[in-house]
Amino acid sequence: MSTVAEHQAGLHRPGGNGFEPRIFLQPIAPPSILGLFGFAGATFMVAANLAGWYGNHTTSPLYLAPFAAVFGGVAQFLAGMWAYRARDGLATAMHGTWGAFWIGYGILNILLAAGALAAPAPWYHQPEVGYWFFALALITASGAIASLAESIGLFSVLSTLAAGSGILAGAFLYGSHGWATVAGWVLVFSAGFAWYTATAMMLASTFGRTILPLFKYAPQANKPGAKPTHAIELEWAEPGIKHGQ
Repeated sequence: MSTVAEHQAGLHRPGGNGFEPRIFLQPIAPPSILGLFGFAGATFMVAANLAGWYGNHTTSPLYLAPFAAVFGGVAQFLAGMWAYRARDGLATAMHGTWGAFWIGYGILNILLAAGALAAPAPWYHQPEVGYWFFALALITASGAIASLAESIGLFSVLSTLAAGSGILAGAFLYGSHGWATVAGWVLVFSAGFAWYTATAMMLASTFGRTILPLFKYAPQANKPGAKPTHAIELEWAEPGIKHGQ
C-alpha cells in the first residue's frame, strides 16, 4: 500500500504499471480582450479612412499599415492562438483569420510603398483585394452564426464585420466608390461593437463581477454587480479545465 508521502510526491505506481496522474492548473486571461481590442483599433482607423472621415486613399493606408499589421495582425493572431489554449474554437477561428488578414494588409502596403506593386487606379477598383474580402466575408459569416450560441455581443461584432466585408468585396470587384464608403461606415460600427465587447470583458475580469452588460445568455453576465464566472470550474473528469472564455 502506498504512503501519503508517495502520493504527494507523485511516486505511487498503481499496480506497478505507471505513475499516478498529476493535475496542473494553468488559468489564462480571456484572450479575446486583446484580440477584440486589436481588431477594433486597426479596423476603426482603416474603416474611417474608407468612409472618408480623414486623409486620402493613396498615402493614408501606408501610414496606417504598421499599426494595423502589429496590433490588428500580430497581437490579434497571438490572441487567436491563446484562444486555442482556452479551448474556444470560435475565437481561435476569428482572431486567427483576421489577425492573418491584418498581417497581410501590412505586407501589401509595404510592397506598394517599395514600388514592388503598382498602386491601383482608381483606388476603389481592386479586384484582387476584393477577393480577399469575399473570402473574409464568408468565413466571418460562419463565425457570426456560431456566435449566436454564445453571445449577442459577439454576434453584433461578427455580423456587421461580415456585412462590411461583403460590401467592400463588391465595391472593389466592380469599382464602386459609393459602396466602398458604405462599407467603411459598416466596418466602423463593427469596430465600435468590438471595442464595447472587449471593454465589458476586461472590466468583468478586473473587477470580478459584471460592470457593463456582456450580452451573453446567462443573466449574471448582464446584471451589474453579478459574478458571470468563477475562478476555477470543476468539469466532470476534467478538474480545473475551463471551456471558452
